[in-house]
Amino acid sequence: MDKTKSWKLFKLLLKLSISGLSLYLVSRKVEVKDLKDAFRESNPLFLFFAFVAFVISQIISASRLNTFFRGIGLNISALYNFKIYLLGMFYNLFLPGGIGGDGYKIFLLRKRFSIKGRRLFQAIFFDRLSGLWALGLIISVLVIFIPYLGIPNWIPIIAVLTGSIVYYLVMRRYFGDYSHNFLLTHGKGLLVQSMQVVSVIILLYALNYEGKFAPYLFMFLLSSLVAIFPFTVGGLGARELVFVYGAQYFQMDQHLAVIISLLFYCISAILSFSGVYFIFYPKQLGEREVEVQ
Repeated sequence: MDKTKSWKLFKLLLKLSISGLSLYLVSRKVEVKDLKDAFRESNPLFLFFAFVAFVISQIISASRLNTFFRGIGLNISALYNFKIYLLGMFYNLFLPGGIGGDGYKIFLLRKRFSIKGRRLFQAIFFDRLSGLWALGLIISVLVIFIPYLGIPNWIPIIAVLTGSIVYYLVMRRYFGDYSHNFLLTHGKGLLVQSMQVVSVIILLYALNYEGKFAPYLFMFLLSSLVAIFPFTVGGLGARELVFVYGAQYFQMDQHLAVIISLLFYCISAILSFSGVYFIFYPKQLGEREVEVQ
């Protein structure tokens, strides 16, 4: 076995180990029986609506990425872009030890079109960065609505304004091709994160929760921030761990917090798994749907 394959296998085993350890720590804090009861008592109609909200967020996310692609002269149809986006989601969630979803998209687009891999990488990087910016903005807004944190309101406001201005100026100065549609792409970024927040709110309704939503939404966004780093398989375990210890800090219901995290992971996994269709039927990606200029 060569060094590359050995390293990939090591990364996969490491991610599985960290996910397993995280879930083990979570299981020590919550009762599995209580989780099963909560799942059984949840409202299936609200679960469906939560799934729909997540699907909408991913459609918008794929559209945001396509906007960055068009900024570098790669004009592909929205349908084709969404298909490879689903395929990328599958690779990210179910095949963490091999090529990642972003890496596969770069490989596929380079293979079909005469465009440099560096340009594709930068487009995907700024797509992710716009999502991170939106995540930070919504987290800052929620900080204002959670007095328990004891953070003065002016701190998140100044942080967001200063960070956004510096971020835009640096992007415009050094990466002009990606700043032309700044408002459009980052507006879509806000919509993506907002729809995922809506999905979590619906999950709370599905679990018949009637208390304050802000702490749960705050912990969800923090867990999303942690899940960005590829230490676990698709964020499994990391999200739940953040929810468990966050629930202790905010004196939230730990069982409810973990269930929300697991339900959201299941929703993401269901949509991501649809991408496997294009592995078995790659011709269904549809070359005719491509328009390159």
